[in-house]
Amino acid sequence: MRISSFSSLFLGVILVALVGHCYGQLKIGFYHGKCGEKDVENVIYEVVKHKISSDPDTVSDLVRLGGIKAVNDLKAAVEKACPGVVSCADTLVIGARAAISLAGGKWFEVETGRRDGRVSLRSEAQANIPPPTMSIPTAIKLFASKGLNKDDFVILLGGHTVGTAHCHSFKERLYNFHNTNKPDPSISSSMLQLLRKTCPLNSNVDNETFLDQTPNSHFKIDNAYYKQILAHNGTMEIDQNLASSSLTRGMVEGLAYSRTQFLDQFGPAMVKMARIGVLTGYQGEIRKTCGSVN
Repeated sequence: MRISSFSSLFLGVILVALVGHCYGQLKIGFYHGKCGEKDVENVIYEVVKHKISSDPDTVSDLVRLGGIKAVNDLKAAVEKACPGVVSCADTLVIGARAAISLAGGKWFEVETGRRDGRVSLRSEAQANIPPPTMSIPTAIKLFASKGLNKDDFVILLGGHTVGTAHCHSFKERLYNFHNTNKPDPSISSSMLQLLRKTCPLNSNVDNETFLDQTPNSHFKIDNAYYKQILAHNGTMEIDQNLASSSLTRGMVEGLAYSRTQFLDQFGPAMVKMARIGVLTGYQGEIRKTCGSVN
């Protein structure tokens, strides 16, 4: 992952419609028949499959909706197959579904028909990203302001089962938690030792570490993240707080103990998030490249 994980989750909420502000009608299979015999969803699936084989971190780039380079690569393939028809917003959503499925998650239908905004607002979106130290009640309220409930929040944060976070996202927890000059007491001793090795106190190198430290699970969509935070092995403060807050601990325990609950609910939660602020019909545009407006 190229940006901090918790931040990228909110960036996804902001960018999923690439700066769309009006709710519109979406539907499953919007592009059927619009590209001749070519199935653009399958085109995207095959590109994602190829990219994951060479770079497993593609999973986290797409699942948490923050991998602009990955989306640009998908968009280039889509433009070659069906120029000027498929939006970057839909390319991102379809690509995320492919990544989830290829990484062990359940296949789910995605709604399409989005248009892209005519303003490139990525820098503004990043400026409004909340920190990974945000309290659980505040984070739940933020999600609620986007039409997402507490369960959606807990499930979507489970996207941290894949990918990495940079030291700057959690280094204070290791040495000076809330200005105490001590580590966060909620971190297990083994996790503290591991993270301090990755992020030495006096180092200026912004290293990365896996958000889910479960061996052989770093790029898999599974419930291992919830097991880890219950064991006090959360990488970022928001991760560990999810397991300790009375508002969310019960659901975290259920997700950790069930082999299927997270897999069943992650896709639908992604669909719900992807309905936020979409442009449809004649609103906006279909971008030629996803990094800039036409």
